[in-house]
Amino acid sequence: MIAGLEEVSSGRIYIGDRLVNDLAPKERDIAMVFQEYALYPHMTVHKNLAFGLKMRGFPREEINQRVKEAAEILGIMELLDRKPRELSGGQRQRVALGRTIVRKPAAFLFDEPLSNLDAKLRVQMRAELSRLHQSLKTTIVYVTHDQVEAMTMGTKIVIMKDGEIQQVGGPMEIYKRPLNMFVASFIGSPSMNFFPARVVSINSEIFIETDSFRVPVPRARQVGYQNGVEQEVIFGIRPEDIHSSAFSKEYNEEAFVEGKVEVIEPLGPEILLNIRCGRDSLVARVDPRVETDLGREIKLILNMEKMHVFETHPPHRRIGD
Repeated sequence: MIAGLEEVSSGRIYIGDRLVNDLAPKERDIAMVFQEYALYPHMTVHKNLAFGLKMRGFPREEINQRVKEAAEILGIMELLDRKPRELSGGQRQRVALGRTIVRKPAAFLFDEPLSNLDAKLRVQMRAELSRLHQSLKTTIVYVTHDQVEAMTMGTKIVIMKDGEIQQVGGPMEIYKRPLNMFVASFIGSPSMNFFPARVVSINSEIFIETDSFRVPVPRARQVGYQNGVEQEVIFGIRPEDIHSSAFSKEYNEEAFVEGKVEVIEPLGPEILLNIRCGRDSLVARVDPRVETDLGREIKLILNMEKMHVFETHPPHRRIGD
C-alpha cells in the first residue's frame, strides 16, 4: 500500500506531508530493496547504480556524482567496474542498496533484504544498515520475520499477526511490556517460557501456582492480582530472568523451581539449560560458571520482578499491571 501496488480500503497514507493514496507508484518518491538483488547481470556495478537515474533523464555529471556518493557510503568504490557475477552475496546486496540510495527518495521500503545472506554476513549487514539509516536520516520501512533484526535495527517496531497490528513501540518497550502472548513469544531469543497457572492467595500473600511449582508475586505488584485470586492465567518468564541459585543472591530465594537438566548448550558468555520441572519444561539462560551435567537436579531462582501474566483465552492479553 505504501508503494502503491495495493489499493487502500480505508485510512490515509502520508509520505512526509504528502497524501499519496491516489498517486501512482512512480509519483510517490520511494525506493524498494527486495530479498532478491535483481541486478542487471550484463551491466557493471556503476551501470547498475546509474541505470535508474539515466532512465529518468538525469545529466551525466549528476549521475556520476550520485553514484560516487552512494559507493562511498556503502564501501563499494573498488567494485564499480565489476559485474554482479564477480561479487559476493553481501557485495550484491550493497549494490542493490546503492541503486536506491542514488535516487535520494523520500522513504525506503526494505523487504527482508538480508534473508539470503549467511548468518555472519547478516550480523555485519545489520550494523551497516543501522549506520546507513543514521547517515541518510531518511525513513526506512523494514519488513522482517527475524526478531533480532527488528530489535537491533528498529527505532519503532510494528508487530503484526494475520494482518492485524498487535503492538507498536520501541524495541525495549515491547521487550519489557508485551501486550499479549504472541508479542511476548515473538520478541526475545530463546522465546519466553509459558506455563498454565492460577493466581492464589495464602496468608494474604499472592502467588502464581502451576502444576510444577509455586512462586510469590513481588509485594509491589500484588495489588494488581488481588481481584484475580483463583483465576486461571498463563505465567510467562524469560530464560534470561531465570538464574542458578548459586549465582543469584540478589533475588527472592522463595521464587525457586527445581528440575532435572535435559539439555546443556554452552554459548561462551552464557549457558542455556533445558530443564524438566515436574510436568513442565523450561529454558534458562544462566551464568557460564554454572557447573552441571545431564540428568542432574538443579535449583533455579526466578526474577519475579520481570514476570509476565496473560489471559488464558485469545488474544491472551497481558493482565495484572
